[in-house]
Amino acid sequence: MGEVHHAHCLCGAVNIRVEGPLSPGDACHCSQCRRQSGHYWASTDVARDSVTISGDESLTWYQSSEKVRRGFCTTCGSFLLWDVPGRSRLAIALGAFDAPTGTHLEKHIFVGSKDDYYEIADGLPKTPE
Repeated sequence: MGEVHHAHCLCGAVNIRVEGPLSPGDACHCSQCRRQSGHYWASTDVARDSVTISGDESLTWYQSSEKVRRGFCTTCGSFLLWDVPGRSRLAIALGAFDAPTGTHLEKHIFVGSKDDYYEIADGLPKTPE
């Protein structure tokens, strides 16, 4: 059996299983991710066919834009998934995974939308959008 990673929401109602390694993640500083997560949002993109989600009855999708939907637990409110339907990859919150993840942050995105109360000082690449 290969590498397997498990993630879940705060209350455990939604569980995610990923078969295979987690790709390096990014930290999104856009206003939508900040508002939904309460800070910036770190996620890893994984192949959709490597993901199994259980607890569908507690998973709700919010259509945050014409192309993007965000998945969260209706019981505890945990923001877990970022999805463009039809895309081969699915973004999963890095903070939802059990350790060890075996990955790391690779970059910061949408730093042009970053709020003023914090600095990004980890030396990782940054893109304005």
